[in-house]
This record gives sequence, C-alpha cells and structure tokens, in this order.
Amino acid sequence: MSFKTVGVIGVGNIGSGVVVDLLLHDIHAIAVDVSEKTLEKARAGILKTVRFAPLFIECAPKLTREEALARITFTTRIDEVSACEFIIENVTEDWTIKQPIYERLDRMAPASVCFGANTSCISITRIGSATCRPDKVVGMHFMNPVHMMPTVEVIRGHHTSAETLATVNQLFAQLKKEAIVVGDLPGFVSNRISHLFMNEAAFVLQDGLATAAQIDSIFKKCFGHKMGPLETADLIGLDTVLRSLDVLYDSFHDPKFRACPLLRKMVDAGQCGRKSGRGFYVHPESES
Repeated sequence: MSFKTVGVIGVGNIGSGVVVDLLLHDIHAIAVDVSEKTLEKARAGILKTVRFAPLFIECAPKLTREEALARITFTTRIDEVSACEFIIENVTEDWTIKQPIYERLDRMAPASVCFGANTSCISITRIGSATCRPDKVVGMHFMNPVHMMPTVEVIRGHHTSAETLATVNQLFAQLKKEAIVVGDLPGFVSNRISHLFMNEAAFVLQDGLATAAQIDSIFKKCFGHKMGPLETADLIGLDTVLRSLDVLYDSFHDPKFRACPLLRKMVDAGQCGRKSGRGFYVHPESES
C-alpha cells in the first residue's frame, strides 16, 4: 500500500521531525498536540526545517510555505487522526500520559490501523497492553534530525505481528529509511547504551575531570562520533534524558542507570538544553 495520511501525536522536537519527513515524501500529516501555542511553535520549526532541507539533502523537494502547509493539518483534537492509515505517537516519556492516549486511540481508530510508539525507553509490550490490538503496536525509535537519518530502530513487542512489521517497512520504504528490528526490553539497544554515555559524561563533568567541550571533543576526535554525549543530551533535552534514565532505573533496578545528580539539578533549574537555551552549553538562538 501507499500511505497518504499519517497521524502524528505530539509535535515536540522529534514529533516535528517526523512531520517534516512525512511532508518531504508527499505524505499528509495530521499533527496533534495539546495547545495552539505548542502547535504554533511546531509550525514555525517545521517550516524552517523544510525551507533548508534541500541544502542538506540533494533529493529533498523545494517546497514553498504554502505547499508545505497544504500537506499538514495542525489540530488539538486527537480524534482527527481517526481516518489516518498509520498513527505515530511521540508524547513525553511518562506512562500516566501515554496510557490514556493509547486507550483513546484504540477506541477511535479502525481495527486495521497500526500504532507506532516513538518511545525512548518504555516497553512496547506494555504500550500494546493498553490496547485491544497489541499485535498492531510497534516501537519506532527515530533519531534526530529525523529527515536526515536513513535508519530507524524498530522494536518488536511480545505480540507485534509479522504483518505489522511489514506495514512499517512499507511506510519506511516511502520515507527512504531502513528499519533495524530489535527485541523489547526498556531502553532497547540504542538508549540502553547511549544514555549510559550521556549520564557518565555528566558524572565526569560533575567530578571536575574535564569541561563539557573537552569531554565531547574526546568522543568526536578520538572515537569519530559526530556529536559528543553532552552535545547529544542538549539536543535531545536534558529533561527527556533524565526521564529515560529514571525509566531504565525503575525497570532494571540496576545502579548503573542512576541519574547523575548534576543532570537532575540542571533539569530542576530549567536548563534543559537547546529547547530552553541553556544546558551543558549555551544556545542563544533558542532562548526566548
């Protein structure tokens, strides 16, 4: 099948990236969030990204503002995704928020529609249990920036069917992406490893061994990483990193996932990275 309309629940950093990727591949996106203010911020970011996409991706279409907006419906009404052929959820890493969303989606969406859970650490099997279609729930862990990353970590829950994985592959074929399918335990593959890097880097900074720039330089210049762990944490959002670490700690009761006190202090102070204008680095272009 060829997808024409995909619902996107939650248009924060990653959710907005998913919308960009959809419209660059001529798929209409129904973008849902809780407030008009959030949607307006997402709209501005999406249009900016679409404008510059051809500079970084040779095959990206050169869309006018009007053409881009024609491919997106912004709404605070979650029921508007009921006619979508696939639904991707991107809300915050909080089960008390995710669970009622999936219960509601399950009631309104046709039984044939699959749900893609874009989660960092929460078990896909647990998410599927909030629905009457656990076989049609699959994890889709997008990396940032979504429209420039050719690969997605896909998580198969305990009940996720082969048919659902085939549907995901059809969607990714339209998006020119490859799926790497992994098993389902909290954190999956990428975040169980990457969050240890970010958390330990915060401990190293807290202990005064090196500056943030020095820590990141070692990863970039010695290991060949494109970004260092603290730069990555700022990009993701320190609040998101902290919530994911807490989920990992609660899931495994392993002290290696204990969040660095400096990281928690920074989040309490509102220093959440790029989104707030300040994290391990200062981001003046993001400050309001």
